[in-house]
Amino acid sequence: MHHQKETLQAVLNGLMTRYKERVPDVAAIFQAMVKEKVINDPSEIENDHIAFRTMGVKHLGIQSLEKIFLHYGYKRMDHYLFPEKKLDAYWYSPADPKDPRIFISELRVDDLSKETADLIRSYTDEVETDPVNHLDLNNPLAVDEFLHSGLWRLPTWADYNALSKESEYAAWTIYNRYYLNHFTISVHNLQQGYNTIADFNNFLERNGFVLNNASGKIKQSPDGGLLQSSTVANMTDALFANEDQHRIP
Repeated sequence: MHHQKETLQAVLNGLMTRYKERVPDVAAIFQAMVKEKVINDPSEIENDHIAFRTMGVKHLGIQSLEKIFLHYGYKRMDHYLFPEKKLDAYWYSPADPKDPRIFISELRVDDLSKETADLIRSYTDEVETDPVNHLDLNNPLAVDEFLHSGLWRLPTWADYNALSKESEYAAWTIYNRYYLNHFTISVHNLQQGYNTIADFNNFLERNGFVLNNASGKIKQSPDGGLLQSSTVANMTDALFANEDQHRIP
């Protein structure tokens, strides 16, 4: 059990390290929290949950990715449906309450137009067996490498745009190829003045961060149990097939 806990921590640390490299706002928010003496060090931050995006196709999706976290003692909890976005999702409860919850969503590919579904499968069909079945889940370096490696070829810019027209989720996932979607800071245990979503949003905005205002700055989960806000995604340089470079969120 102790070794399993160490392995999970190494995997979580690897996810955070690469996420910070990809999303500059993360380190900047941590710096602002230190500057305002909310925390002394980023290691004090409580991570509420980590969200992954997957494709609902053979060999992949929730049934594949969840095996990693079930191995580390997580338990599958509530099932969520997001009909407008054609998504299924589950959240997973950690064995140690200090660890973040895991949220895995899956695009219902068969519910998309045939053209979009066929385009997605032209990429995902390159995966011929469940990749997690070949993974040594007791090797954190192997798991970290898997969670940051492409499972199919790099998409073309034209295919990315074609997918974007019907599903931002599809385009994002085909490009990122199993990349985690977001980390969250748990605010309720922070000091007064920072320990509500509204207070923390004020802190972010006075430090120059722009909040995502789609559907309001504070979003509520379907069961009402989770309130969250997010900063607007930064545009990043992305390399597509044929050395084609474009800026994407």
